[in-house]
Amino acid sequence: MSSTSPATRPAAGARHHLDHAATSPLRPEARDEMVAALGAGNPNSQYAEGRAARKILEDARESIAADLGAEPIEVIFTSGGTEADNLGVRGPYLASMKEAGGAPGTVVTTPVEHDAIRKAVAHLAAHHGAHVIETPVDASGRVLVERLRELCDGPAAPHRVWTCQWANNETGAIQPIGEFIAAAGDHGAPVHVDAVQAIGHLPIDFHATGAATLAASAHKFGGPRGIGALLVRRDARVTPLNAGGGQERGLRSGTPDVAAAAGMAAALRAATAAMEEERRAVAKLRDRLLAGVKDIDGVVVHTTEPALPGHVHVSVGGAEGDSLIMLLDAAGISAATGSACAAGVNRASHVLAAMGVDAATSRGALRLTLGWDSTAADVDAVLAVLGDTVARARAAGMA
Repeated sequence: MSSTSPATRPAAGARHHLDHAATSPLRPEARDEMVAALGAGNPNSQYAEGRAARKILEDARESIAADLGAEPIEVIFTSGGTEADNLGVRGPYLASMKEAGGAPGTVVTTPVEHDAIRKAVAHLAAHHGAHVIETPVDASGRVLVERLRELCDGPAAPHRVWTCQWANNETGAIQPIGEFIAAAGDHGAPVHVDAVQAIGHLPIDFHATGAATLAASAHKFGGPRGIGALLVRRDARVTPLNAGGGQERGLRSGTPDVAAAAGMAAALRAATAAMEEERRAVAKLRDRLLAGVKDIDGVVVHTTEPALPGHVHVSVGGAEGDSLIMLLDAAGISAATGSACAAGVNRASHVLAAMGVDAATSRGALRLTLGWDSTAADVDAVLAVLGDTVARARAAGMA
């Protein structure tokens, strides 16, 4: 792709959001419901204002349950996906460990999980003696269930919990979650599914999966930030991680954010109703974006099917990922490297490492993700500047 003159770059002040995997803009349906509920009282109060707030909260719970194939009582509101993942992994392990008189056990996970899962598992290993088995993955980052079965065939501590993401936050790869859950069943282990990236983009039927717990985060599908949910099957044994007033089935104490819950439910309703239409539109834009990216020499594509419709994850040879996203930002485009980020510091991608990608290639990672409000203009904006951006990043060299 040839370099682009400044005259063809986005107009000053124009922004194009291509980082939906990090956060998706708030849907108007969610905004309207939140504004309407901002004055709601404390849903734990018994007087009229509290009862009115409780109705809003329970209506939201019922709506979310209906869209995700769960019962309302199985929807536990949390502060987001990270809290839901921690409760979904650590809670079942601690409950099972307690029933066994404090004896530690096995946790099965994958090397491509989000940091919320990875660090929750590491916590169990460091503080509760968990024996951790990591599922082998192939070059696409998808779990190799048959090889996992072989790893788990030998004697091991009782399997307390298995965990696997439904779709990867970096590459968009969709995991064979049904096969994973079936393998866990052979060991009598409950399964936590991190569905944060999948919900709103793929049909989800919680009861049909056989999972014990499943995590959601509202801002990934156009809801507000700061709220999520953990679906907890009625018969799942989960130890709460914080003490308090016993709200949310005793699993997540604290006064719930009624307005955020209403916004989350509205966003999920909108995403569910428009899922197929949005999937087709986003996939069409993604294909055009990917075709343009492939025109650049030295690009390695990491996203392969089956994948979420909006993900384009590549590496650009000879360029630092940080340079690419900073130059794109200056051109009015929001993008990411796709690597784990803590306190604003990008680190090498553990996902690409697990896939067998060498460190030099991984350093040039660029993730462009589309979503519900993406347009042809967003793709045009990227393609208009990408050739020049890559040339400038390569000229800056590798740190």
